[in-house]
Amino acid sequence: MIRDAGKLVHFFILALVVPTLLAGCGAAPTNGTVLQPAASSTAAQSSTAQTVLASATARPTPIARTNNPKDLILSTTTSTQDSGLLDVLIPQFEQQTGYHVKTVAVGSGAAIGLGQRGEADVVLAHAPENERQFVAAGTGVDRQLVMFNDFILVGPADDPAKVHGTSDITAALKAIAASKTTFISRGDKSGTDQIEKKLWKDAAVKPQGQAWYVESGSGMGQTLQIADQRHAYTISDRATYLAFKARVALALDVEKDPQLLNVYHVIAVNPQRFPQVNKDGAQLFLKFLLAPPTQQLIGSFGKEKYGQQLFTPCAQNNCHLPNPDG
Repeated sequence: MIRDAGKLVHFFILALVVPTLLAGCGAAPTNGTVLQPAASSTAAQSSTAQTVLASATARPTPIARTNNPKDLILSTTTSTQDSGLLDVLIPQFEQQTGYHVKTVAVGSGAAIGLGQRGEADVVLAHAPENERQFVAAGTGVDRQLVMFNDFILVGPADDPAKVHGTSDITAALKAIAASKTTFISRGDKSGTDQIEKKLWKDAAVKPQGQAWYVESGSGMGQTLQIADQRHAYTISDRATYLAFKARVALALDVEKDPQLLNVYHVIAVNPQRFPQVNKDGAQLFLKFLLAPPTQQLIGSFGKEKYGQQLFTPCAQNNCHLPNPDG
């Protein structure tokens, strides 16, 4: 769906449709039950940027290029949209540069896919393995560390799997599987979905096909609301959970395990591979994200509203991450 400048639209989940397997290209989940919410739920849209919110399990419809040198297409993860971060950053970039940003907010896998097909000018994602493949294939260039936050495990207030308070995500997932408590997976090959699948593998648990394991096929905000409605656990990035905390009754159960680090990189689409991309605009956006004033803005985001920062700025790894590549 497209939201034009000057319009503020909020969509809320009204009901869950009957669980169904979703068809689609590459990003469609193939195992477990799949839920699709009736509508998407997002943070407020900036007053100037046009945003396309695509289904997390379908190949997103590319934004038509206008050949306007001041139009820039950004493909990014839903967490930057759902948390509200883009509503702060994009207007600032547009004001400083005169560019008009058109944003496609999807799972990181789909966001990188847009870049791989030359359907975006710049990508902001948190799926390190996919990002490395994007660059290695020559379709992405100039991958730069921007910021990080962390993933958390959230679940019902009564904590049926008895995992609340632990910092061991492996033990927590084993407990959820043993208790057969419902777990909602995004199932969309997003960065969050990829880390979740890796965590299950590390826990030596194969949840796919189990009755208690449900794939939402949705972005993070929608998945949190589904987990709330289904009295279930899910893995979320901290920023989106805080942004949606007032709408759901999910408790934060597991945090601060080093395995839950969530790193974001920005990557330009290679203009030598795709001459139609806005090379100058992409480079300006990279420089903007890495500039000290923007990094300071990222670091302060969320403090006033949530009492804590939602992202830690980390340009040029000045935050000293032991593995900045993710």
